Amino acid sequence: MILQIKNFTKQKINKKYLDRIAEETLKVVKIKKPVEISLVIAGEKRIKSLNKKHRGIDRVTDVLSFGNENSGDDIKFVIPPNDILQFGEIFICYPKIEKQAKEKKHSVKKEFSILLIHGILHLAGYDHKGSYENSEMKDIELKVLDNFKF
Repeated sequence: MILQIKNFTKQKINKKYLDRIAEETLKVVKIKKPVEISLVIAGEKRIKSLNKKHRGIDRVTDVLSFGNENSGDDIKFVIPPNDILQFGEIFICYPKIEKQAKEKKHSVKKEFSILLIHGILHLAGYDHKGSYENSEMKDIELKVLDNFKF
């Protein structure tokens, strides 16, 4: 797994830690093929613009994922020469991470982890139509988070 990170904020990012979160998430959802994920860490203006353009929602959101609609071993990508599949792109809003961490009374590191896991699950084809609190996505997020200390 390759995690390419583009950070448009002034916040320091621990790439090794984020790589571990991404690896563990892919392992839990049984994505065995080598994949590349692009992670963009952005501010509110950029995320709001993307949310409006791609979802028709004119407000800041915490995470957006853009990728293939298929999941698991059914992933159908054009295989590049290096055999690493382009899994998708995740945008995470850093100011939203800070706000949500404070609201939920946990660390920014934990909130960042939750949103990265959530974004990867969307790329893998998971959705939470209806209640997120009772979704399979939430269960998987908790399972991955159990492997990390905050």
